[in-house]
Amino acid sequence: MAEPSLTDIYNFLPIDAHWATAGQPTVEQFAAIQASGYEVIINLAMPDSPRAVPSEAELVGAYGIAYIAIPVVWEAPTPADFTAFCTAMTANQAKKRFVHCIANMRVSAFTFLYRVLALGVPVEEAHQALLQIWEPNPVWRQFIDEQLATYLRLNNTTDAAQ
Repeated sequence: MAEPSLTDIYNFLPIDAHWATAGQPTVEQFAAIQASGYEVIINLAMPDSPRAVPSEAELVGAYGIAYIAIPVVWEAPTPADFTAFCTAMTANQAKKRFVHCIANMRVSAFTFLYRVLALGVPVEEAHQALLQIWEPNPVWRQFIDEQLATYLRLNNTTDAAQ
């Protein structure tokens, strides 16, 4: 059997040389994540998801990778969830980060918002990466729109909406 590869991970999408997103890796695929030099794993999946890896934090820790769990309820993402994600991303910006959930849908939405709001990536560029994974459903579309509107209101600017 061939060694697991990052590209074998469901919905794997590299954002840049130090940041990749994906769906849930298998137990075996965590070895590929470690071999690729990732230093931090941020998991947005609920721990009771049927496809979650039991004891993922311990498994990742055994590989010497820092682990951050930010469980985001699929049907009800919150601003607090996104704030926790931004905090984790910013605190680890100098490290190689692997961010996942179950299908890379939660992650791709948060990644879109983070790239636009925190990194200043043009909306259209960030949106193209989002669309490589999915077209957000009404719950997530509303969440994205609300986060963008809140940012614009707080910053009294239209730059992010361009």
